[in-house]
Parts: sequence; structure tokens; C-alpha cells
Amino acid sequence: MTDRWRLLSSAPLDGATNMALDEALAESAGAGESLPTLRFYQWAPPCLSLGRNQPLSEVDLAACQRLGYDIVRRPTGGRSILHTDELTYSVTGPASEPRLTGGVLDAYLRLAEALELGLERMGLTVKKAPGDTRTGADVSAACFEVPSAYEITVNGRKLIGSAQSRRQGWVLQHGSLPLTGDITRVVDGLAVASADEREALRLTLGQRATTVEAELGKPIDIHAAMVALAGAFAEHLHLSFEPGELSAREQQRVERLLSERYRHPAWTGKN
Repeated sequence: MTDRWRLLSSAPLDGATNMALDEALAESAGAGESLPTLRFYQWAPPCLSLGRNQPLSEVDLAACQRLGYDIVRRPTGGRSILHTDELTYSVTGPASEPRLTGGVLDAYLRLAEALELGLERMGLTVKKAPGDTRTGADVSAACFEVPSAYEITVNGRKLIGSAQSRRQGWVLQHGSLPLTGDITRVVDGLAVASADEREALRLTLGQRATTVEAELGKPIDIHAAMVALAGAFAEHLHLSFEPGELSAREQQRVERLLSERYRHPAWTGKN
């Protein structure tokens, strides 16, 4: 059966607005006020995002300011990601949506299979990490150091990092697809004990994570990447997309979430 979803493509936004927008879309879908939504977006300025429960002390605030990196805390779990030169996706919908039902890993698997198909259409040979893959306690503050269950790898290196939140009848999953650039730049914004530790983390991350351009040997147009992923979601998940915009009520939710959460020091500054 083919179901209708909304397709959104946002202009580049700051970190707080992107996170407020994702949560507002999830709330709206959970309340039955909007269709489930696949959104593609970018970040301006570059933004270092933390997982929901990650200590802010793992970030070098002075370095981020010097480098021009925005800082935001995601509503989802995981570790630090530097959002730049990437395409980000989010999926939002009610917990009763058939593609999102079950537990976290059930939905992860369905969406991972759609992501796999989209990446293959870009010319990549990809694999999902096994479902029993877990991040160890000794992992660094950098999200892309190791894959977790069903995240996408190419030639043994992590390509897409995703995270999911399930609350109050709604589901939000978003993920980062690095298109180009130095995947190790995130290290410059992290608090580490010494220069040697920083370089060791940079070396490890460079060996364990990758970008689309590095794997294809050529750049990929961001519009082409969106078309490939949207087409794969439509085919694999039996969806019909209709282009849409934010409703007035969703925009109001964005403003509320910005003031109460994503631009509030008590949210970002948790340790």
C-alpha cells in the first residue's frame, strides 16, 4: 500500500532552528495535524551538535567560537557531530505510522534499508552495521568514530550516523550524510587532554569514517543526493511524496521550542 508523506527541503539554518524544526514536525505529526514528513536540510553556520545526554564539558567552547562553529544539543542521543558540507535528513511521524512502529531498532532497520538504496543510486556500495552492534563505553566524544546498529558503512568506514527519539506518540529520526571535506574537523571542537590525544583521535576518525566524495572519487551535487534518497524512500517504503511547507501552527511550535529549549542555556549547557 502506498501512503502519502510530506517532503520538505529547507534552506540552510542555524543549529537551534534545525533542531526546533525537527521536533515541531514530530509533535505536529504525533498530534495528527500533519502528514509524516521527510525533510532534507543543511546548516549555516557550521554547527557542532551534542547528543541529548552528552556533557557540554566534552566540547571546547573557546575553539568552537574561534572556528565559527555554532553549538546545539539534539533531542536525540549519540555523540558530537560537526554539521558542515553534509546533507541532513529527518523523518518525523506518529508512532502508529507503519514504517515507524515497534521499537527503535525496528524503525531504524526500515529506514536504513531506504538509505542504503538511495546511496546505491549515488553509485556507492554500502552495508548496514549488524543489528547487535553497540557503541562501547570507551568511545570518544565524536559520533562518527564507530557505527551502531544498522548505521551505514562503505568499505568498513561509517558514512551515515543516525539517531532516534520516541516521545509522546511521535517518532523523530535524523541523520547526517557527509558529502565532502575533512571528516576529522569535528576533533578541533572537542575538549581533549592533550595535543597528542587530539591527533590520535583525528587519525582514528580518519580511518573509521568517510564522505561520499572520498568514496566516489568525485563530488556529488546536493540536489542529486536529495533526489536519490527521496526516490529510494518512496520506492522501498511505498510512499507518495507531496511537496509541502510549514503550517502556521508548526512555525509557532518552532518559536516556542527555540525559546524554551534549543536557545536556552539550561538545555545546551547540561553536564
